[in-house]
Amino acid sequence: MLRGIRTATANWLGRVITGIILGLIAISFAIWGIGDIFRGFGQSTVASIGRSDITIEQFRTTYNERLQQLARQLGRPITPDQANALGLPRQLLGQMLAEYALDEDARRMRLRLSDADIARKIMADPTFRGPTGQFDRSRFDMIIRQAGYSEARFVAEQRKLLLRREVAETLAGSLAVPQTTIAVQYRFVNEERTIDYVVFDAAQAGEIPAPSADELTRYFNERKAVFRAPEYRRLEVFVLSPDDSARLAAVSDADARKAYDEKRSRYVTPERRQVQQIPFPTIEEARAAAEKIAAGTTFEQVATERGLKDADIDLGTVTRAGMLDAAVADAAFKLPAGKVSEPVQGRFGVVLVRTIKVEPEKVQPFEEVSDALKREIAAERAKAEIADQHNKIEDERGAGLPLAEILKKFGHTPTRIEAVDRSGRGPHGQPVKGLPANPELLARAFGSDVGIENDVLQLPGGGYAWVEVMAVTPSKERGLDEVKDRVVQRWRDDEIAKRIKIRADAFAEKLKSAGFAEAAAAASLRPQSTWGLKRGQSNSAIPAKVVDEIFRTAKDGIGNVEAERPTTRFVFRVSEVKVPTLDPASPEAKRIGELVRTSLFEEILGQYAAYLQSELGTRVNERALNQILTGSAN
Repeated sequence: MLRGIRTATANWLGRVITGIILGLIAISFAIWGIGDIFRGFGQSTVASIGRSDITIEQFRTTYNERLQQLARQLGRPITPDQANALGLPRQLLGQMLAEYALDEDARRMRLRLSDADIARKIMADPTFRGPTGQFDRSRFDMIIRQAGYSEARFVAEQRKLLLRREVAETLAGSLAVPQTTIAVQYRFVNEERTIDYVVFDAAQAGEIPAPSADELTRYFNERKAVFRAPEYRRLEVFVLSPDDSARLAAVSDADARKAYDEKRSRYVTPERRQVQQIPFPTIEEARAAAEKIAAGTTFEQVATERGLKDADIDLGTVTRAGMLDAAVADAAFKLPAGKVSEPVQGRFGVVLVRTIKVEPEKVQPFEEVSDALKREIAAERAKAEIADQHNKIEDERGAGLPLAEILKKFGHTPTRIEAVDRSGRGPHGQPVKGLPANPELLARAFGSDVGIENDVLQLPGGGYAWVEVMAVTPSKERGLDEVKDRVVQRWRDDEIAKRIKIRADAFAEKLKSAGFAEAAAAASLRPQSTWGLKRGQSNSAIPAKVVDEIFRTAKDGIGNVEAERPTTRFVFRVSEVKVPTLDPASPEAKRIGELVRTSLFEEILGQYAAYLQSELGTRVNERALNQILTGSAN
């Protein structure tokens, strides 16, 4: 479990999109199954659990959103066929069924959340904080819009999400993590080791005479496959890529000034106010409290009388747009600093509002942003030009013209790659110049053939690439004369590896009966030491592979391990194991405890979701599901 403990996330929007921690549960559906297949579904239902139905439209919308989200993460479109190959549709349906199961359970337990509770949760979400660290309404709008949500739909999803968390908390909210588990994890992460070691490399192998012709021939014949020439392909590649610098000079001050005026809001830091509010159940109680304040009772005293703490009434330093409730925002931004409003009927109830301080609006002048604006305009124009050229080329390809003829028509010249293998290297063994740094292009080239028209490849940053296979040189055996230098070098490396292994084995055996310095001196080796090594870490002297072996070796134990290359070996003795002392009250202990608790919590929740599905009854309309997926593919 030590290596499996995952870093907990606290991003509400990410959990909505990925289905909170239920994204992990989706994996388990491959084991649990999604239930039996029944007939008699309504025409609009793709699956049901208990009394809840997942409609075809709901699944299609969520599925398309997931494809778009995945495409944004990967930087390229994801086709339905690729999604099917990844198992995305079944995983998504499993996740949705798990969520619906928890929704059903929340209804059975009659759990409720008020609008005010949801608003507080949204405003407290770090995802929606602006540069000031406070809730930013414009950032909120941008993020949910990019995720494909309207405000109403996002709030509705948040309500479901929070209720699912309530179910989860009733299930495992009091889950305690044993201190022993925390201590073991703490030791695993923070244990340090000191070693004495020597390095065996080519210097300890002695003089190695050149191989005879017979030796080299025999060595080569036994390893012909190693020296075999890979398949090479001759390609023609054409890349359209925005070149901002070439167009920067063409952007005039007038163009930049016009863009500045159109996008002025970007350069304005809006007025901000530190705002407090006290909620009341009725307008009458709010009026009574306002009269008390007018008579000399402080705002804080009224809050205390209502059982509220400072954190309960503080909305932070916010902009007008950053406040969810428009009526409260209007009142707060009309008040002079230090004044209290009359009762305000807000979206979530009646409140009294107080403005503590006012930070005036600030405007960044044009002169400070003109260069950045020109670069932005140049980039936008470049992308527009690239998109226009892309469309023209694709239109001509759609009409049946070959790519070479199209490029000639538009005055373009493709790049000729005479020979390249799957790894992007030429016959000389070095990376081929002129290829976009995109592995998908070579994958397409080697998945195609001569005369096959390949789809255009969209590149990060708004560019496009076309590739055509002009010729294929099959993989073939090489003769010794073609690769003699490589064969000699490999033979020599193997000889070095054999010799230093013999010496390293002898030295490790000697360490069983002698001190490290004594054994090193007797073997004319230079002993070295290093300390403070931790699991999973390496340094300039000790490779990661050796560090892993060090932590598999007991104190005073001896290790003899090949490094990253067989021509280097390390022989070491673990001289000290430093076990850190854990303070149960330390932030580190609390962090580890929370990570372990999250891991256990997820496992329990996964089992509970499986139980709910079994209890409530899960049905899948396979015909409707297949029609959705087939329709997406088409």
